Amino acid sequence: MRRLDARNLQPTPDESQGVYRAAVPRAELDVEQALATVKPICEDVRTRGVDAVLDAGEKLDGVRPAQLRVPAEALAKALGELDAGVRAGLEESVRRLRQTCEAELEQTITSELSAGAVVERRIVPMQRVGLYVPGGLAPLVSTVVMNAVPAQVAGVPGIALASPPQKEFGGLPHPTILAACALLGIDEVYAAGGAQALAMFAYGAGECRAVNLITGPGNIYVAAAKRYLQGTVSIDAEAGPTEIAIIADDTADAAFVAADLISQAEHDPMAASVLITGSEALADQVDVELESQVATAKHADRIRTALTGQQSATVLVRDIDQAVDVANAYAAEHLEIQTVDAGDVAARIVNAGAVFVGSHTPVSLGDYAAGSNHVLPTAGCACHSSGLSVRAFCRNMHVVTYSADALREVGDHVVALAEAENLPSHGAAVSIRTAR
Repeated sequence: MRRLDARNLQPTPDESQGVYRAAVPRAELDVEQALATVKPICEDVRTRGVDAVLDAGEKLDGVRPAQLRVPAEALAKALGELDAGVRAGLEESVRRLRQTCEAELEQTITSELSAGAVVERRIVPMQRVGLYVPGGLAPLVSTVVMNAVPAQVAGVPGIALASPPQKEFGGLPHPTILAACALLGIDEVYAAGGAQALAMFAYGAGECRAVNLITGPGNIYVAAAKRYLQGTVSIDAEAGPTEIAIIADDTADAAFVAADLISQAEHDPMAASVLITGSEALADQVDVELESQVATAKHADRIRTALTGQQSATVLVRDIDQAVDVANAYAAEHLEIQTVDAGDVAARIVNAGAVFVGSHTPVSLGDYAAGSNHVLPTAGCACHSSGLSVRAFCRNMHVVTYSADALREVGDHVVALAEAENLPSHGAAVSIRTAR
């Protein structure tokens, strides 16, 4: 990886975010340009429905499924043929994530402001959601778990899932993805990918009724489709290529650091791997480890492209204080802390999708079985957005109940405020009641 030297940068606290964010570049992604490609696809699905989804899949995925919805027997067959070790891994991943989701699920809260004046903040699950699982360079079976489990814990009654049709599997999504759906009891599964799948969720097509929310990662065209469809439907985030940043000092194990940088570079040639360190000696050791480990990796070409891209680098800093500032400005999707007192350093991080603390907490753990969710904000969005959780599948709804006496107690205040806003009929709606 190339090196960037930030040691001479000394921005003021007010300048810190901008200066350091500019110092650590990301891959160039033009979502606006991709919009020009996805808009006609989405509009075609809106007007022609199932035929448009199938036509787009035939053109873009090279295969036209016999039907859009995956038959129940295909789901059952995939689960029956699933490798026992993979099934055990999925079951443990589900168990751990379900436990954290249940702990995070908010409860309905009732506030009694005075006698007879009650405001309830009611937690209401989304009624129907569409989950997207990419096909791309790898069958992301873990993404089925990460999307479906929080939706189920939230109590969503209608869950549909889409994943691209695969030519080698006769136009069905990857069998491991189908097996995970069957394991979780998701029986509404569609062989559709990309912008056409998201448009199917947003507008409805054939058996697939329109949803309230779309979640799940994807490529730039999926991100562009989310941007185009937002408003018609709610979305989780415009997720881009994966990224990892690691704050490491001279106590870090260079082999661990290199392995973790490689793990995310394996996803995509556009993936970002960033090492932030004050130790040139560690940086040198990591470079040696990268050469050795990449050479034996199954996806060496993809990894090497990602590690040598403009989005990846070793950033040299003066000390841990500057490392924290750089990390907070970068706002990584995944941030590892491999330092002395890693917990104390992690406590100073305010911008990251997820933080992995200590030398034995690699990002890969979070990808599969930590109990955390791996659908996280990318491209610096972690400074304002959160990762997917059970909360994404819920809405807050106020339920207000006032008695006649309770209304009289506050009625004069309502009338006064309505008059101040020159909305006297608002006040009249109260006074017609309190006058009786």
